[in-house]
Amino acid sequence: MARRMLRSASCLAAALLAIPLPSLAFETPLSDTAVRDAYFLGQRRDETMARFLDKYTKHLPPPKSGPYISAVSFFTPFALVIQNSSEHSTGYSAQQAWLDHRNREEFVNVVVQILLTDSYPAYIPRPTGSRSGSAVGYVPRSPDFWRDFQVRVSSKDEVLRPVTSSGEPTYSCTDDGCTLSGATLQSEFRADVFDSVDSVTVDVTLPEGEPVSVEFDPTSLR
Repeated sequence: MARRMLRSASCLAAALLAIPLPSLAFETPLSDTAVRDAYFLGQRRDETMARFLDKYTKHLPPPKSGPYISAVSFFTPFALVIQNSSEHSTGYSAQQAWLDHRNREEFVNVVVQILLTDSYPAYIPRPTGSRSGSAVGYVPRSPDFWRDFQVRVSSKDEVLRPVTSSGEPTYSCTDDGCTLSGATLQSEFRADVFDSVDSVTVDVTLPEGEPVSVEFDPTSLR
């Protein structure tokens, strides 16, 4: 009798293990252990940290023409603690990292990197006069050009609304000065929006060229 009960219990356990469990997104809120792990990884500031954070970024090939969406990132709360830790050095402890994090709401940051190209350059041709045949000169592209780009984040056709959205130009600098080189767009979302989400799509609409679409699997990220 006892053997039959034990055999039945074993069969039940095996059956339960065979049932596919629902996918879970990354951890939020972060446990104390997770914050500590992220702190120490951020303090490394080496290739190990860089390789780990690169898992959160999709790198894209350059387009035939138009601006270049070079990378799209999906930074979870764990990744953001790593980044925050890496920005602090002497005197910043694991306990301080925990104190900094514990009273904060957790967010996900979606970051889009834009690069200018030969066909979408830093200087725009413009006639120097109003008459037909006027000579063509060049004027700098507005540093606010990124406002012409639209970023949409969705899951299963449901558009997710960011808490904040922002952008800023980037520059390439030499001894002769700085030239507009691109821009960085950021959209910040409440982390709990991604609870039980196993697929996220980031769509970027450009003023010129083909739109860009990138997919992330939050269940594969810490």
